[in-house]
Amino acid sequence: MRRPLVAGNWKMYGTRQSVDELLIGLNEQQWPDEVDLLIAPPALYVQQCREALEGSPLRLAGQSCAFQAESGALTGEISPAQLRDVGCEFVLVGHSERRSLFGETDEVVCRKFAAALACGLRPILCVGETREQYDSGETADVVGRQLQAVLDTFGVGGLAQGVVAYEPVWAIGTGLTATPEQAQDVHAMIRARLAVLDDEQAQCVQIVYGGSVKAENAHALFEMPDIDGGLVGGASLNANEFGAIARAAGQAQ
Repeated sequence: MRRPLVAGNWKMYGTRQSVDELLIGLNEQQWPDEVDLLIAPPALYVQQCREALEGSPLRLAGQSCAFQAESGALTGEISPAQLRDVGCEFVLVGHSERRSLFGETDEVVCRKFAAALACGLRPILCVGETREQYDSGETADVVGRQLQAVLDTFGVGGLAQGVVAYEPVWAIGTGLTATPEQAQDVHAMIRARLAVLDDEQAQCVQIVYGGSVKAENAHALFEMPDIDGGLVGGASLNANEFGAIARAAGQAQ
């Protein structure tokens, strides 16, 4: 049985004061025992979060990492080893904003996936299509290509050491959300693609949905058989909203 996972990506939001206020709210939540819970704050605030959340079930994730595992001459980058050193257990790789705004290719994403694994981090591999690609019926091709870049190197067993997050780009920060049925279709397609290579491992891979997940739609999404939780953006900046989404994941199992 796959455990559900709910991750909050804070993106480039927060100040020391607002993070403090959010952390107070998060510590007041009733968290479900049966759900893996994590937040990905801006790197500057990871230590602040670590200290405030000691004893909490919330774990920490980096929002990105360098494509090499250890320290080196990469000004402005953060290595997976450094993320691990400050308490992160997960890291996002291939988020659509990194792909579209910073030009990260499938090759770069694969290198980051490898570097994260080498340091004991669980990479959350983000895949998804743009609106134009969706309208053109290219979802399976785009998502398949993004997956294949990692599968060619690590196989399904390697992918199972991380998490897959399906995030349709057209539903991120737009207020649009794939219907539960639309999201389930893509999640099922992803799992079927993995099952062709290794059915047993494919059934173990956590595949979460990211695309304007809110408390009001979370339960319907999480009830789908191949949706194992959510990668939550803006809603994770509200403690009560994020808590409600996490509880919806627990109730849907």
